[in-house]
Amino acid sequence: MSVKFGVIFILALAAADGFTPYAVSQTSGGAAPLTAHQKLARDIFSELIRINTTLNVGCTKAAEALAARFRAAGFAEKDITLAGPAPQHMNLVIRLRGSGALQPVLFISHLDVVEALPKDWSLDPFTFTERDGYFYGRGTTDMKNEVADLAANIIRLKGEKYVPKRDIILAFTEDEENGDANGVSWLLANKPDLIKAEFCINPDGGGGEIKNGKHQVMEIQTGEKIYSDYGLEVKNKGGHSSLPVKENAIYRLAAALTRVSHYEFPLMFNETTRLFFERSSTIESGQTRADMLAVSRMPVDTAAANRLARTSPYYNAVMRTTCVATMLSGGHAENALPQTARANINCRMHPDDTPENVLATLKSLVDDSLVAVERVYLSVRAPASPLRKDVMSALEDVTGKMWPGVVVTPIMSTGATDGRLLRETGMPVYGMSGMFIDVDDNRAHGKDERLGVREYFEGVEFMYRLMKELASK
Repeated sequence: MSVKFGVIFILALAAADGFTPYAVSQTSGGAAPLTAHQKLARDIFSELIRINTTLNVGCTKAAEALAARFRAAGFAEKDITLAGPAPQHMNLVIRLRGSGALQPVLFISHLDVVEALPKDWSLDPFTFTERDGYFYGRGTTDMKNEVADLAANIIRLKGEKYVPKRDIILAFTEDEENGDANGVSWLLANKPDLIKAEFCINPDGGGGEIKNGKHQVMEIQTGEKIYSDYGLEVKNKGGHSSLPVKENAIYRLAAALTRVSHYEFPLMFNETTRLFFERSSTIESGQTRADMLAVSRMPVDTAAANRLARTSPYYNAVMRTTCVATMLSGGHAENALPQTARANINCRMHPDDTPENVLATLKSLVDDSLVAVERVYLSVRAPASPLRKDVMSALEDVTGKMWPGVVVTPIMSTGATDGRLLRETGMPVYGMSGMFIDVDDNRAHGKDERLGVREYFEGVEFMYRLMKELASK
């Protein structure tokens, strides 16, 4: 729809559904008046973006800023907990108390962000900037948008004197981006009762997809692949480069890596991935649609699966364990034969695979006694969460009312989130978010990170409705 100068363009849902639209004034380029809830969500978002929460700085300042807002909103001190391993590395846990008819529900979001160098950006990454229908700043999509979303909504519920059937717990954590020494892992080890719940919602793991300007898919993450690193190393006596010999550490390592590169792990499917392909087929056509339906059934059509794998790296990754060389080093001088050559193989293991199988497979592929193969890191192994009817129905209900026609599907993430730490303890975790991202313009961790203004406010409204749905049944 074209917009003429001086006209207010409504960027939201039908007001008949109870959602106050967000408007952008084309005259001023700024926002039309916001509702009190929208203004609060924007203010919190802006405040968080302006606080640097990278690894060397820590997240305490952001946690304290949020705690001050919760105190001002009337939360009791017993329901506001700042806790962590060091003064600059504090987590924040908030509890909205319910009637106790049901066990609590936990929502998690991390406060930390990856580094952003101002010289690499077109604008200051730690200044909240609204421009051309987008919010810019480090963390606008990963994931201070969700922190602000949850914070604003629990304050809204508190102001409405809403009493849920189950306590609503929010855990704002740090260190998700840098190895989990703090955050959810620290809370589980030191303050487990603070985050004890029947199940968890993790906005870092799901959300909506926009393709060609259209809202197409709403994803719920029920599982994650398992991260692991393997080292390949070759040792050699070396020598002078003017007297080369056939036995060369770099060549031997290169040959081993080539053998690994040609291998594809076997196909593996579970409840989540079969349903993902079945539901995703509804927005596809032709051969892709047919192949998706074929792999959603048992037994799996291998030819269809292999065609899908060639179509998309993501489709390939959700169907099997993947291993890829990510780092390489070798030699010690330009005029010397290499004495050592090393490579790192990063594997993302399917939840139904085993570390022992992956290691044995790599050793078999290398097939060289002079190339040492060892596992150097294995992340937490966690089973996929079951597709709970109450959680799925809540997501489908809210999504259907806000975005009619959008396909709701479970997914297995190929990356990693804090959800795996809770799944390991037996707590089901569901990645769910109302923030829609253009699949062709995802700038998380990158230059000029941004989120659509419309998408932000719709996401805030989505989470408000979802919170009430999940806390009432």
